[in-house]
Amino acid sequence: MTTLARKLRFADYFSVGFGVMVGVGWLVVMDDWLLRGGPAGALLGFALGAALLLPVGWVYGKLTAAIPDAGAEVAYTAKVFPSFLSFATGWVMMPVYLMVCPYEAVAIGRIAGYLFPALNTFELYSIGGYSVYLPHLALGLALTVAFTALNYRGVHLSAGFLRWTTLAVLTLVALFSAAGLRNGSPSNFHPAFSHTPFISVLLVLQIVPYFMTGFDAVSKCSEEASPRFEPKDFSKAVITAIVVGFLFYAVIITAVAFAAPWQSITHERFATAVAFERALGSRWIVNLIMVTALISLLKIFNANLLTTTRLLFGLGRRKLIRPEIGYIHPVYQTPSVAIMCAGVVIAAGILLGNAVLVPISEIGSAVGPFGWMMACAAYYKLSTTAFGKSMSVIGAVVTLALILMKVLPFIPGSFSHWEWLALVLWCALGLAIRNRRPEVAVAPSAISEASGS
Repeated sequence: MTTLARKLRFADYFSVGFGVMVGVGWLVVMDDWLLRGGPAGALLGFALGAALLLPVGWVYGKLTAAIPDAGAEVAYTAKVFPSFLSFATGWVMMPVYLMVCPYEAVAIGRIAGYLFPALNTFELYSIGGYSVYLPHLALGLALTVAFTALNYRGVHLSAGFLRWTTLAVLTLVALFSAAGLRNGSPSNFHPAFSHTPFISVLLVLQIVPYFMTGFDAVSKCSEEASPRFEPKDFSKAVITAIVVGFLFYAVIITAVAFAAPWQSITHERFATAVAFERALGSRWIVNLIMVTALISLLKIFNANLLTTTRLLFGLGRRKLIRPEIGYIHPVYQTPSVAIMCAGVVIAAGILLGNAVLVPISEIGSAVGPFGWMMACAAYYKLSTTAFGKSMSVIGAVVTLALILMKVLPFIPGSFSHWEWLALVLWCALGLAIRNRRPEVAVAPSAISEASGS
């Protein structure tokens, strides 16, 4: 039987987790973060969110080491729950990664158009008030083809790209953040909160799951670990991704709030870039930030494509959807059919532009925690120690709270009717393509039972 190539090391797993987690939210929605919580509310919201996710990350590390399966949540829940619940868990997790790809492809066109205004020409059509330009569309489709081919040819190529782009983003962000901190002032933090402290932190905490999703991506690539990779290092990779991800966001928020009075930039198109430009009085810092954003977009595009295809492959291999999607290329040892399917869906999504993609992407704030909750529930049933069960209970309670914050209508910032519609349509599509009589085919590697050890 052809198996997935075993090439990945610790640096690759960290790059996958960080790669899925950090895109360009720090540039394009910084104004929203500050409006929700103010500088202190944003920092405390991300800090609390990261702390709450640590027990979930611990559970994922243990499950990944015990059950190294590309299906991740699909495999974990299949151990203890009926096949329908296993399918539902994997299917609702899919848009967390899949729909990020066309969204980032569209964002690449917007940022490239900011750097090179000539690209904002030849409008083809408009959807929901958003124009779709030919150069933007061509760039997004070209990148989709390039990343699809990269992943098709081998996981080592995709992982290598992620390592270098992750290093570049961390280095460049450190450079311009240091410049902002040096030229700014603590007085720009005032007022520290946009609402009352509690409401400010709550509004930011609601969106943290979406921007901290990524640590769980490590589990989707677990079958492709190098033979020299120690299973216990999965936990280290997961926790490192959470900690570094939080530190990344904390540094950016602090630097922006230092650079300029935060209330003066909350209505700017790219609030982060505007804040640094005002602090330094120079255009070069804006260009550096935009270049960093482009690299980060390429990174998160590739990381989410890699993660999506493994989860889709896991569903296909277990015959929960068309079994052909579980095919492994005999030469490249990649889930080639799953990769091609994802590439087609991403290309179609790019044609829709921002108007349709935004509501679909927003559901990631709730469906991501749902997958995490199901993983914690599975670990509770599989664990043999009191500590392991306790950690899984904490993780399940945390993730349930994160879900309720987005779905209960009386909580500020909960789902709008557009997000509910997108979620219902996605679930309906899943029911339509689900294999009614799955023949569960467990991967040879997914035979261990998780424990709390």
